[in-house]
Amino acid sequence: MGDRLTKLDWLKHGLRTLANDGPGGLKVGPMAAKLNVSRGSFYWHFQDIEDFRSELLQHWQETSTDQIIDALDARPGDPDRLRDLLHQAFDRQPRLDRAIRSWAAHDKYVAGIVAAVDERRIARVARLLVDAGMDTTRAAHRALFFYWAFLGQAAVVDQRHTSLPKEALNDIAHLFGGPD
Repeated sequence: MGDRLTKLDWLKHGLRTLANDGPGGLKVGPMAAKLNVSRGSFYWHFQDIEDFRSELLQHWQETSTDQIIDALDARPGDPDRLRDLLHQAFDRQPRLDRAIRSWAAHDKYVAGIVAAVDERRIARVARLLVDAGMDTTRAAHRALFFYWAFLGQAAVVDQRHTSLPKEALNDIAHLFGGPD
């Protein structure tokens, strides 16, 4: 890959490493070797491994939550936002989410970040449901149930049961989105 890696290159590699090897794989030497660069490349961008891990979690939050919410917010009044979010949420590789949550089970700092991300995601889904005409209590309950389903998908091991056709997701979005 060469010696001129950016901070973003390291963060992307860190997320891949986390997804594949878990938090124990986040070690400077092995990551640098896999990227075919010196350890100095890492230290050019990060003070130490803790700084890297902190920025890695921030990058995960930005790419898996903040950017998605910002894209939804850029489409106010669009009735397809919930459906599109459902497609995006369930059309992903859950290995990274499993790895982050596994890490959070053993690290209070990571657990705090994951809890904040969960809260923000659930609140945003509830807001979409309220925007679609649902009362706030029902929206909160459905948003939480939707999120449970999202998290549960990551626990499914058999690849035959990890995705649904687009039409099925559209049908499910309809179930969640109407004010009834």
